[in-house]
Order: sequence, then structure tokens, then C-alpha cells
Amino acid sequence: MPTPMTIHIAPARLPNDIEIVRGLFAEYIDSLGIDLSFQDVGAELAQLPGKYAPPRGVILIARDGAGSVLGCVALRPWSQPGVCEIKRLYVRPAARGHALGRRLAEAVIAWATRTGYARVLLDTLASMQAARQLYVALGFRPVAPYYDNPVPDTLYMALELEPGTT
Repeated sequence: MPTPMTIHIAPARLPNDIEIVRGLFAEYIDSLGIDLSFQDVGAELAQLPGKYAPPRGVILIARDGAGSVLGCVALRPWSQPGVCEIKRLYVRPAARGHALGRRLAEAVIAWATRTGYARVLLDTLASMQAARQLYVALGFRPVAPYYDNPVPDTLYMALELEPGTT
């Protein structure tokens, strides 16, 4: 079992952390090994925080006790009122095995609940078994595709939030 590590998860300090976020997002996108050009990720990276900007969006960064960056997750409002979408959940390889992905997901879900969202959407790849298992364990359920995505093994999921439960 890995040695426990001290982890701090907090919203990105904007604009100071933009380059850190840009680097994490780029690492995440590279790690997928698929073409995300249909999402215009170049513009997303250039315009950060973009759709993830407060007050309706957030980028959370995980750091260890020494301040080293371990991972991130982002949330943005969706087109329907009360609905948001989780994007870019990423844990650096050296930080894996400490349940950090779960902690980031729980933190962003808690943030969505406090912000007043009623539903959280996400998409993942069928090949990302650990991510799928995490999302199901957190209560996400499969839903019909909610946007056009040319990646063949994309799965869509949603979580209904209960107000005041964080």
C-alpha cells in the first residue's frame, strides 16, 4: 500500500496558476492518445480559465504538502440551467495510487453542490476502466450522448445532486 501523502485541493489561483493549469490540461490531453481537435483544445488552453471561470465554473488543483502539483479537475456550466460538466480530471502518474482521482472528483462534486447545481455531466472513454469504476462508485449513471463527439468509445454519464449534501 502506498505511503499516505498530505494532499491539499483548492481552486486555482487566477491568474497566477494559469500556466500550471495549462500544463496539466496539456498532459491530460496528451495522455489520452486520441485526437481532441473537435473540442478546439488549442483555443481552450489559450483562453483559460474560459468556461471554467468563477463564479459558475472552477478549476481545482491538488498539491502535496510541499506544494508540488499532483493533478486537477475542472467544472463548467452546461447550457441547461442547473447543469454543469466535469472535465479534465487528471492525476500525474507519480501521484497515482493515493486515491487522488477520487478526492478530486469528490471535491468538485461538493463544489457543484455548494454552487447550486442539480446535475453533473461528464464523458469518459470505455477504455478508461478505473475512471469508469470511480464514476459509478460516486453515483454517476449512463445517459444518452449530450453533445456530438466523433470518438467511438465515448461514454456519457450524469449524477443527480441533492442540495445541501456535500
